[in-house]
Amino acid sequence: VVPILRAGLGMTPAVLEIVPQARGGHLGLSRGEQTLQPTVYLQKLPSDLGAGPTILLDPMLATGGSATRAVRILRDAGATDLRMLCLIAAPEGVGALYQADPNVTVYAAQLDDRLDEHGFIRPGLGDAGDRLFGTL
Repeated sequence: VVPILRAGLGMTPAVLEIVPQARGGHLGLSRGEQTLQPTVYLQKLPSDLGAGPTILLDPMLATGGSATRAVRILRDAGATDLRMLCLIAAPEGVGALYQADPNVTVYAAQLDDRLDEHGFIRPGLGDAGDRLFGTL
């Protein structure tokens, strides 16, 4: 189970309750507000990612930039059975991730309408990390 920090941390306890034998890693990615491109600031992963399924956690799949970067990192680290779990996705993000790696299974609770001009999901729910940590 690998959450994308920081918002993915909010999903981790529930996933670990369902899959208590899972081990965890962390990926710290931040999205540039102008470029919408992710930069990596933390990467702590189990050494044997290929030993079983790897579940990437991020509540929002918007542009697909962070997810695509995370998938590339996880593949390079040995993940073979890769799945992404998110709460809300935009069609643009799902398409970008599929284009980058069609072998990633994406589970989303909701597929919203679109992205706005700032790369935010609409209607969406705002910044999941800010909501989770009270930093609105």
